[in-house]
Amino acid sequence: MIVITLSKVPMSLRGDLTKWCQEVQTGVYVGNFSARIRDLLWERITKSIGNGEATLIYSTNNELGYTFRTTRKDKEVIDLNGLPFIKHLKNSPGSVKHGFSKAAKLHIAKKIQESKLSEANSTSARQRITNLVAIDLETTGLKPTNSEIISISAVKRIDEQQVEKFNRYIKIKSEVPATIQKLTGLSNDFLNSEGESLEKVLEEFQVFIGNNVLVGYNLLFDQSFLNAAFIKANKQIISNRMIDLMPIIKKDQKFLDNYRLATVLKNYGIENEHPHKSISDAMATLDLALKLIKNDKLRI
Repeated sequence: MIVITLSKVPMSLRGDLTKWCQEVQTGVYVGNFSARIRDLLWERITKSIGNGEATLIYSTNNELGYTFRTTRKDKEVIDLNGLPFIKHLKNSPGSVKHGFSKAAKLHIAKKIQESKLSEANSTSARQRITNLVAIDLETTGLKPTNSEIISISAVKRIDEQQVEKFNRYIKIKSEVPATIQKLTGLSNDFLNSEGESLEKVLEEFQVFIGNNVLVGYNLLFDQSFLNAAFIKANKQIISNRMIDLMPIIKKDQKFLDNYRLATVLKNYGIENEHPHKSISDAMATLDLALKLIKNDKLRI
């Protein structure tokens, strides 16, 4: 059994806890999960608590049968012969002193400098963001050794208000599996009518992306298919810098139910009108990258 009490904490943190615990009373959460999840939750709490307070009580192998942790500044958890006790502190190490200390003045000066530097770099930062292309593919299967690309899409950021789109379909000789047709809406009849040769599409794709940074979600999948396609077409593999957003998301959002693109987009408040359509997925991926850049989770 694990009990967590919170007070004066951000609502987002309360929302995270409800994924693992029941809120039996305001600010009191009860759950039963592994020590690993417990430690991850406590790490999340201590990082996101702001000016609030939290206490964690959980079962352990001592004479009391439980122990606890706390972030309270007026309390200290001490160990006496293997038993945990709460020590009440007369002078809290976090108590506020009036006026500005030397450290506080240095902190304020640093903040002012950072603000000025941010303003000075805003133009160059916007320029770097424009050198960004989000890509997405649709394929007939999961392995490039026995599957083929049927569409390639890319979205290039021109400026804050404008993007340029690249969307091509590829003719293939093999049959598009029924599951892929249902998922993507792409059939052999459509590809034969609207598609082009692999060689031509790859040439146009290279011209479109130029030397820009490429971003994608689960980009290793797309990269493996692109490498196989360029080799098949007797062309040199592209050498652009590539950034996979999936590892960044996994580090930033440790408690998502899963890391499918649809789940991630919903969590970040990004709408994808036509999932499993490569151009729509590429647009949503670009929006995700820009949001990560804005939140300082991704640097180009």
